[in-house]
Amino acid sequence: MADALDIDVEVVELVPYAPAAGEAAPLGETTFRADAWLPEETARLRAMFDAGEDFDVIAEAIGRGRQGVRWRAWQLGLRRRSNRPWSELEDAEILKRYGFEPAAVLAQAFGRSASAVYMRAQLLDVTREGAPNWSGWEDAQLRAGYAQGVAVPQIAALIGRSVAATFCRASGLGVRHRNLAPGWTPAELDRALELAHEGRQYPVIAKMLAAEGFPPRTKAGLNPQLKALGYRRGWGRPWTPDEDAVLRQAYAQGDSLTPLQAIFGRDANSIRSRASVIGLRKTHARPGGWRVGPVWSAEEEDMLRTLYGTMPGKQLAERMGRPLRAIYTRACCLGLKHPWMRAFTEDEDLAIRIAWARGLSQTDLARALHRDVTVVSKRAIALGHAFSDPSRPPAPRTLARNRGPATLASILAMGLPAKPEGAAA
Repeated sequence: MADALDIDVEVVELVPYAPAAGEAAPLGETTFRADAWLPEETARLRAMFDAGEDFDVIAEAIGRGRQGVRWRAWQLGLRRRSNRPWSELEDAEILKRYGFEPAAVLAQAFGRSASAVYMRAQLLDVTREGAPNWSGWEDAQLRAGYAQGVAVPQIAALIGRSVAATFCRASGLGVRHRNLAPGWTPAELDRALELAHEGRQYPVIAKMLAAEGFPPRTKAGLNPQLKALGYRRGWGRPWTPDEDAVLRQAYAQGDSLTPLQAIFGRDANSIRSRASVIGLRKTHARPGGWRVGPVWSAEEEDMLRTLYGTMPGKQLAERMGRPLRAIYTRACCLGLKHPWMRAFTEDEDLAIRIAWARGLSQTDLARALHRDVTVVSKRAIALGHAFSDPSRPPAPRTLARNRGPATLASILAMGLPAKPEGAAA
């Protein structure tokens, strides 16, 4: 299966889009109009636009109105990833129109990329109450990206939509990604991407998908699918000043890192690295630091305090829907001590010596001490009584016959042999 195609950082359109008749609100030009655009004017517009000039400067140089220049640029499909400062007029337009019109439509009006519009809306604290309808240009870019095998996060950043919205739109259009293997439904991959963005590990995602009624998957089967769709693939695009401003704002307010991954279209490592470059390291307002996964709620912490140590860590991680490492890390932050990590008593050390000398199995000894076999093995080695030692005496037949489950008291009652064979006194 082919990897997702990485597009160049300067690409802002995958395929030219010509609006159908009646789709564009303004009327097109005619050859008989006195204000028709001449080839020389069009060429000058292209050159100045590519040079990064503002619409006001272009309009003055060509001798036309600003709205006319913007409309002609939209007709020509000119869009760019611009770092020029935002004007008060543009901010006012975003506050008025954002959330009611697609980000791609606003990008065409401003002569900027859709991701730049989306980032500016974040800085202006503008939220979407409801996603606007998809435009024809957005659908055209989505179809072309899926046909070419472009990573879904890159398509989403190109058109100014979230990854989940892009994936859902493709499902509604019946568009299938070139790298989508047979047997995987859009709904299944949509849910897998959602869980992956929450910080779940692949084995946990596979089990959660199976529990929700999807076909059983393995880590080896899940990883290539998400990778082919572009999940956690850094594609080297430079950081913009607006992105840096959003990152600084998030650090100052103590926000979680998880939503920024979808907003930026970047993974956690990229965001952490950028925060270090711009001097934000160890400046996060939260005492807990910069979180990668979902924030722990008070109910989850109470559940962890209650269940920690009552079951194996893997079982607890599955029950709470968290990675095993997250369980151990949070338990350490809360000062929780696992029963298996308690200090060995003198009676337990004596029981280890007796079990070694009497030929008891390490499994029976661990069960009698209510400890993990690995913990007991390490303690026995520290005491100089490794159960894998070839010189360890075998268990007497009379002891092994008709013997019930061993307990700490029963092992201590055996006592050390008077003359232990091969054991230290």
